Amino acid sequence: MADRFRGFLPVVVDVETGGFNASTDALLELAAVLVDVDAKGNLARGETIRYHVKPFEGANLEPASLAVNGIDPHHPLRPAIDERDALQRTFREVRRAVRESRCSRAVLVGHNAHFDLGFINQAVERSAIKRNPFHPFSCFDTATLCGVAFGQTVLARAAIAAGLGWDETQAHSASYDAEMTADLFCEAVNRYRDIFERSLANAPPQP
Repeated sequence: MADRFRGFLPVVVDVETGGFNASTDALLELAAVLVDVDAKGNLARGETIRYHVKPFEGANLEPASLAVNGIDPHHPLRPAIDERDALQRTFREVRRAVRESRCSRAVLVGHNAHFDLGFINQAVERSAIKRNPFHPFSCFDTATLCGVAFGQTVLARAAIAAGLGWDETQAHSASYDAEMTADLFCEAVNRYRDIFERSLANAPPQP
């Protein structure tokens, strides 16, 4: 894996939120999917890490956003944990995967990835977490990748175009959306593997 993305380990992330403003709106669900590589160099979806998250103090909750994702942040049976705890638990597993893959850093993969990265970065800042394994601004956007590979930029349509199917009843769950995004990312990267391998012959020598 360390040779495939210049030392970056792709980790697929999806967040469900209380709105679109990362500075003011609540982070409500967090899912991170690790990406594995087999002996033949093909990528595949690995372990899923997922948490329900308590809204931070003073967080905004937009009714329209809650209607879409179906989350009741204050449901008594919702197994939510504090934002800082969710981040630390997730980051611990991501750092372990980075070490095991001999990579230097994780890079966030997401569908419209800057949305997810923005919420992660804001939550890190609020929580005063010093060891964030993700690159602070670089990311891999599967909306763009799927537009190139499958001619679709909407997650559901891209999954169908790629032959992966789509279950609308599970959509807008962070874990389901992250897993489908991971499958799409792996499918697209694997389809372009021949182009990548041919490009190695033209790559400049490493210093």
